[in-house]
Amino acid sequence: MEQVFTYIIQLGASVMMPILFTIIGLCIGMKFGKALKSGLYVGVGFVGLGIVTALLTTNFNTPLDAISKIFELDLKVFDMGWPAAAAVAYNTAVGALIIPICLGINFLLLITKCTRTVNIDLWNYWHFAFIGAVAYFVMDQSLLWGYFAAISCYIVTLVMADLTAERFQGYYDNMEGISIPQPFCQSFTAFAIVINWLLDRIPGFSKLDIDAEGMKQKFGVLGEPLVLGVIVGALIGAAAHFDHLVNFSAYAAGFDTTADAVMSITKSILFLGVTMGAVMELIPRITRLFIDGLMPISEKTQEVVKRKFKGKKVYIGMSPALVIGHPTTLVVSLLLIPVTLILAIALSKAGNQFLPLASLAGMFYVFVMVLPYTKGNVVKTFIVGLVAVTIGLYFVTDMAPAFTLAANTVFEATQDKAAQIPEGFQAGAMDFASSLFGYVIYACVKYIQWIGMGVLTLITISMVVWNRLRIVREETTSK
Repeated sequence: MEQVFTYIIQLGASVMMPILFTIIGLCIGMKFGKALKSGLYVGVGFVGLGIVTALLTTNFNTPLDAISKIFELDLKVFDMGWPAAAAVAYNTAVGALIIPICLGINFLLLITKCTRTVNIDLWNYWHFAFIGAVAYFVMDQSLLWGYFAAISCYIVTLVMADLTAERFQGYYDNMEGISIPQPFCQSFTAFAIVINWLLDRIPGFSKLDIDAEGMKQKFGVLGEPLVLGVIVGALIGAAAHFDHLVNFSAYAAGFDTTADAVMSITKSILFLGVTMGAVMELIPRITRLFIDGLMPISEKTQEVVKRKFKGKKVYIGMSPALVIGHPTTLVVSLLLIPVTLILAIALSKAGNQFLPLASLAGMFYVFVMVLPYTKGNVVKTFIVGLVAVTIGLYFVTDMAPAFTLAANTVFEATQDKAAQIPEGFQAGAMDFASSLFGYVIYACVKYIQWIGMGVLTLITISMVVWNRLRIVREETTSK
């Protein structure tokens, strides 16, 4: 078995995933040509991820190291973004089979009335594979622990998708029959419920709000990820040259003319700005490749489900990308991005070692399941996001050694550039590593091990049984 997994992993995700998705497409009745094309889009997407991640790590490790030394910051966790997390997830023994295994579990839970959600958001299965991969490496490459972590997360997410489906459908337009089985988004549901309840206890707080649509229009070009990335990159470049700007005469002595010294600093700052802008712009475009590849498979799966479960109430689990264009999501994300950067730096003296960069492009996904509970209130939503992201910085910091171990092992086996970490740094990402689901599973596996397995098993089984009783009761009442 170890030899089989070793061979699969050495193929790399860009080769392995097209083969896997082509087989899945054929199994659900797609024509060979269409299934092959879907698989190849996914493979090309992984190649693109490696290029974008290399662009980030190659150009930003030196400036970030300089900033840490200049301002005496302890920011040794490099933001690899979701591209690295996905590459690590799918390039491991756990990730190699996570999609067919989880689809099988989903089908079993569906026919036993333990869930109503059919998770066809195949691309985001990397979240389950990621936490499984981290557990796998933390526990000395144990497949038992790896699959246990991934499957526990999958089942809990399916139940949460069921429990939040009606509220999600009631808040967003034209989402009837849709649920969101994405663990990163569902992780923030608990924050939304608790913090929203607390804020409602403050007299008059619910009336405090901001016109999201008006704010969205005021952001104008600043609301574009490309422009935001350029600004963030340029600020990092300027901070990295802080000593040179303060002691400019000494710095200029190394050049033929003062103009050459000015040009050198300006070029460096602008180059980092454009590079960061490119990363922020290219990541969503590469994501589109995955969606283009997986959408035909998802649509075919949806047809099969509707045919097999005709007349029964079934939710189609879709990507949260469907609703991230909501005005409140956009406004709060753009407000929270600079605040998160400032927080990360300020909290470096209090244990945080992570500075978000590539993960900023994923900030919009934090609020998908928050809005139905805050009812789109910008102030409430911002507070929920602020609390969740602040705690998430520490989740990422604590998980960084395990993420680094996984990434280094994957890079050695596959030479996948998406998993290559800059020298002197550890690997981190807001995407799922900062989520409540991911961290609780990781902490249970690493710190309390067998007791943690027992706790997670009890939680998972309890949620499944509760959900089944709820589904059966609703079906009985509706007859």
